[in-house]
Amino acid sequence: MKYSRKLIGWHRIVVVPILIALALLAVFAFLIEQQNQQIAETRMRAEYISKLSVIRTKLESNIQSNLQLLKGMASAIAADVELDESRFRQLAAATLDGNSQIRAVTLAPDMVVRWAYPRTGNEDSIGFDYRTSPEQWPAVQRMLTSGESHFVGPLALVQGGVGFVARYPIFDPNTARLWGIVSAVVDGPRLLMASGIIENRDFDLSLTLYTREQPSGQRIFGQDLSPRNPVYADVNLTDGQWRFAVVPKNGWVPNLAATWALRFMLGLAGALILLPILLTGRMVQQRQNHIREIADHAQELDALTRRFHLALDVSKVGVWEIDLETGLETWDARTNYLYGTPHDGKPRRNEDWLAAVHPEDRERASSDFKDMVSEGRSESTYRVIRPDGDIRYVRSVGAFFREEGRSDAIIGVNFDITADVEMHQALLNAKSLTEARNKDLEAARISIEHNALHDSLTGLPNRRYLDDMLKQHQQDGYYGAGSIALLHIDLDRFKQINDTLGHAAGDAMLVHAAEVLRFNCHDTDFVARIGGDEFVIVSSAGASDDRLTAMADKIVHEMRKPVLHEGHECRFGVSVGLAVSRSANTDVKQLLINADIALYRAKARGRNRYEFFTQELQSEVISSKRIADEILSGLENHEFIAFYQPQFDARTLAVTGVEALVRWHHPTEGLLTPDRFMRIADELNVVSALDSLVLRQVLADLKRWDAIGLHVPHASVNVSLRRLNDETLGDSLKALDIEPGRIAFELVESIYLDESDSVVSFNIERIKQLGIDIESDDFGTGYASIVSLQKLRPRRLKIDRQLVAPIVDSLSQRRLVDSIVDIGKSMDIDIVAEGVETMEHAAVLRDLGCDILQGYALGRPMSREMLESFLRTPALRHTG
Repeated sequence: MKYSRKLIGWHRIVVVPILIALALLAVFAFLIEQQNQQIAETRMRAEYISKLSVIRTKLESNIQSNLQLLKGMASAIAADVELDESRFRQLAAATLDGNSQIRAVTLAPDMVVRWAYPRTGNEDSIGFDYRTSPEQWPAVQRMLTSGESHFVGPLALVQGGVGFVARYPIFDPNTARLWGIVSAVVDGPRLLMASGIIENRDFDLSLTLYTREQPSGQRIFGQDLSPRNPVYADVNLTDGQWRFAVVPKNGWVPNLAATWALRFMLGLAGALILLPILLTGRMVQQRQNHIREIADHAQELDALTRRFHLALDVSKVGVWEIDLETGLETWDARTNYLYGTPHDGKPRRNEDWLAAVHPEDRERASSDFKDMVSEGRSESTYRVIRPDGDIRYVRSVGAFFREEGRSDAIIGVNFDITADVEMHQALLNAKSLTEARNKDLEAARISIEHNALHDSLTGLPNRRYLDDMLKQHQQDGYYGAGSIALLHIDLDRFKQINDTLGHAAGDAMLVHAAEVLRFNCHDTDFVARIGGDEFVIVSSAGASDDRLTAMADKIVHEMRKPVLHEGHECRFGVSVGLAVSRSANTDVKQLLINADIALYRAKARGRNRYEFFTQELQSEVISSKRIADEILSGLENHEFIAFYQPQFDARTLAVTGVEALVRWHHPTEGLLTPDRFMRIADELNVVSALDSLVLRQVLADLKRWDAIGLHVPHASVNVSLRRLNDETLGDSLKALDIEPGRIAFELVESIYLDESDSVVSFNIERIKQLGIDIESDDFGTGYASIVSLQKLRPRRLKIDRQLVAPIVDSLSQRRLVDSIVDIGKSMDIDIVAEGVETMEHAAVLRDLGCDILQGYALGRPMSREMLESFLRTPALRHTG
C-alpha cells in the first residue's frame, strides 16, 4: 500500500509535468512553424519583387525608347512644317526601321490625321479628328497641357484592334503655336514580349499587368491574381501608371525540406526535454529543483539554436569549418545545397570543394584560400557548377579560429550571390542596349539634320543651308577670299514642261539642271536649290568679273541643249542674275536681293541671258520704290484726279459723252499721265483702287453737271482685270446706285478673251444687270474674235487709234476700218473711233459709218473745270 502511494506520488510528480510539457511543446511548435512560414513568405516576396524589378526596367526602357524615336520624328517635322506626304513617309520609314515595337505612325496637323505610314491597313485612320473622340481627346488634352509626350493604352484603334498609343505634340518653331500631333501605334504583343512579360522562362512566376486608372484595374496581360495575395510594382508612364502583380506559380509555399527539418529539431528538442524528466522522475523530491534548472538551460539552448538556424535560413548563408590539423571540412545543409552535395553529415575534403568550383575559377579560388590560411582572414568570389548543370555565384568569407583544447580551424560562411550577379549583368546588358539605341538615335538625328539642310530631289543644299552658309562668310568673303559672288538662276519654260509632260518630267529637268550647275562650277563653289525652279551659286568674286561672266555664259549655253525624257525632247533655258561684293562685312541679305533684281532684269530683257547687278539698275529700283511710295502717299492725299476727253456725234459733232482718264497731280512734278505711274501702280496692286476712285469722282461730277444744267449723256470709265476678279465687285457697284445708261466700263481684249475665268464672266454679266454699259476698248490691236465679241455683246466698240491714223492715205486701211464698222453694225453695236487727229479723219470716219468720234482734233483730255467751260460754248453744247 505504501508502495502504491509512492507510485501514485511518482505519477503525480512525473506524468503531470510530462502532459503539461507536451501541451506547451505542441503550442510552441505550432507558433514557431507559423512564424517560419511568415518569414519564408516574406523572403519569397522580397525575392519576387527583385525579379519583378528586372521586368519593369525592361518595360520602361522599351516604352522610353519608342517615345524617343517618336520625339526625334516630331523634331524633324517641326523643322519642316511645310513637308509633304513623301517627306513624311521617309521620316516614318526611318522611325519604324529598327528594333522598336512601333507598327504604324500617323501625322495629324490641326488635330486631324492627314497621313499614315504604312498606309495599307491604316486607311480608316485618315481624317480621324482627335477632338471628336471621347475615348482619346481627354488624354490628348493632358498631353497638350504638359507639352510632353505620353503613352496610353490599351485603346481601341481606328485602324482596328486594341493597342498602345504614343503621342507627341509638334509646335511651329516660327510661331511657337501648336502645329499638330504625331502619334505611333505600339504593337502590344511585341512590347510585352520584348520586355520579358510574354513567354518569360527566366523566372518561375505568374505575372499580371494592368492599368491604375480604374479602381478595379484594367488587365493588359495575365489573369486575375488578386485572390492569391500577389506582390506589386508600379510602372511609371508620362500619362499615368501601370501595375505589375506577381505570385510564384506554386503559390507562397515555404521550403518543405526546411519545414520538416525544423519539425525534426522541435521533436528532438522535445525529446531532450522529456528524457531528463523521465530520468529524474525516479529521483527524490529534493532533486526537482536541480532538474528544473537543467530543463531551463536546455530550453534556452534550444531557443538559441532555433534562432541561429532561422537566421541562417533567412539569410541564405551556408556555414563551413575546416580542421587545419586533419584537413576535414564540415558543411552545413546550405553549403551542401550550394555545392550540390547531399546533406548526409559526412566530412568533406578540399578535393570535394575544388570539384564543385568552376574550372576557370579554381586557380584563383585556391590562391584566395591559401591567403586565408596564411593571413588568418580573406574572402573570395567564384562560380560553382551543381550536378544538374546550374551555375551559382558564391562569395566565401573565412577567418582563423583558435580555442584551447581543440585544434586550429578556419570557420567561414558562403553567400549565394547569383541573383545579385544576374541583376548586375542584366543592368549592364540594359546599359549596352541603351547605348546602342542612343547611337541609332544619333545616326537618325544626323540623317534628319542632313535632310533638313538638303533638297530631297536634287540632293543640293536648300535655302536654310544657304542662309547659314552666307552668315558664316559675310565677314571675310567666301572662304576668306575677301569677296563673294551670287548667281541667282531661274529656269525658263519650266512651267510649260510641267503642265504638258507632268511633274515627273519637271522633276527630271530639275535634276538635269542641278547636274549642269555642278559640272560647270568649281569644286569649292556652293550650289543650292532655293525654290521650285530657282537655284543659287555662291563663289568668290575674284579681281574681275571675267570668270563669273564665263561661268554664267556657259551655264546659259548648256541649259539650252535639249534633254530627252521618255522619248520627249524637252527644251528650256535659264535666266541668271549676278551680284558681286568685294568688300568686308558684306550684307548677304542685300546681296541676295541684288542678285534677284538682276535676275528680274534678265527676264525682262528676253530671258536665256544673264545680267549683272549695277548701280544704274539699283538707281532704277530706288526710283521705282520712290514712285511706289509716292503713289501710296498720293492715294492717301487724294492727288489722283479724273480728266475727261469729250466724245462727239460723227454727223452733228455734238457732245455725246466723255471718257474718264486718271491723272496724278504730283506735288513736285506736276500733272502726270498714266504712262508715268500705271506700271508701278499695277505692281503695287492699287490699280483697282484707282479705278474705284475715278468712278466715284465721275459719279459725283455727273450729278454736279446735271445740277448746273450741263447734262452729259454718259461717261466711260476704264476697269482693270484685277478689279473684275474681285468677287465683291457687284455688291460694291450696287451700293453706288448708278443710274442705268450713264456709266460704261471699257474692257480691253485681254480681259474678255479669257473665257476660263468664271469670276470675270460672272462680274461682266452682273455689271450689265446693274445698267452699266460695256465697251470693247482698243479693238483691232489684239486677237479678239467675232465669237468672243458675240459672247461679250458690248454696247460700243472702240476702234484703236493705230487703225484710224493711216485711213486718210491708205485705201487698204480704210477698207479694214470699214469691215470693222460693218461687223459692229451687224451686231447692233455703236462704233467709236478714237485718235481723230484731223478734221479729214473725222470726215472719212463719218462716211464709213462711225457713230462717235474722239480725238485731239475735236477735244483734248481736260479737267472738270475746263470741261465745264468747254460745254458752255454754245456751238458745242449737247441738245439732247
